[in-house]
Amino acid sequence: MTTPQSPYRVLLVEDDIRLSNLIVDYLKEQGMHVEVERRGDTVLTRLINYKPDIILLDIMLPGMDGLSLCEKLPDYFAGPILLMSALGTNEDQIKGLELGADDYVVKPVDPALLVARINNLLRRHTKPIQAESHCLNFGKLSIDPHTQAIRLGEKTVDLTSHEFELLWLLASQAGQVLSRQFIYQYLLNIDFDGKDRKIDVRISRLRKKLGDNIETPFRIKTVWGQGYLFAPEAWNN
Repeated sequence: MTTPQSPYRVLLVEDDIRLSNLIVDYLKEQGMHVEVERRGDTVLTRLINYKPDIILLDIMLPGMDGLSLCEKLPDYFAGPILLMSALGTNEDQIKGLELGADDYVVKPVDPALLVARINNLLRRHTKPIQAESHCLNFGKLSIDPHTQAIRLGEKTVDLTSHEFELLWLLASQAGQVLSRQFIYQYLLNIDFDGKDRKIDVRISRLRKKLGDNIETPFRIKTVWGQGYLFAPEAWNN
């Protein structure tokens, strides 16, 4: 039987030796290149020499816990972060997503499901911007799809690739209400189940970074019972 080939490079941050060996064996069977780090406080140094496409990050780690590390990683790593934890409450998952993780799986996780999550994250992360896309400008806001550069007045706004994808989708449909179902289908290729908070968390992070009012947002509005609306007139000030 031919081993499927994948260009993906995975950094697994997991101190449970038995579990990490199982994950490594399965991912290698899928043709992925995998390296393992046992401690949270050595991950940033590891990234100097190993350039992964995705990081699988346990939460309970010696040296530095996964949630603290998740906050620091975007300054050193531009790819997706998949949190893995036995802590499976909604509050735990929301906290992980709010701190910058792109997805969250509860251990023990089925290896085939883990691979599907990895593939899905990397497909979305590497989704190309169409060549014919042009810059969008709304008052003081400028969005360049080719460089993913965001300027708001004199300031540059740093977004993750997933935050940029969401902003671009909203801004390209400025003045229209986009339902959660549409956003989930377009960005995640899944149906909205009424419970998943990934898009809500990204909307919240976008609002903070773009100077929207968190309590009564006026730039990226919530239209209750319908979805989200990018207000084109709200960027003049």
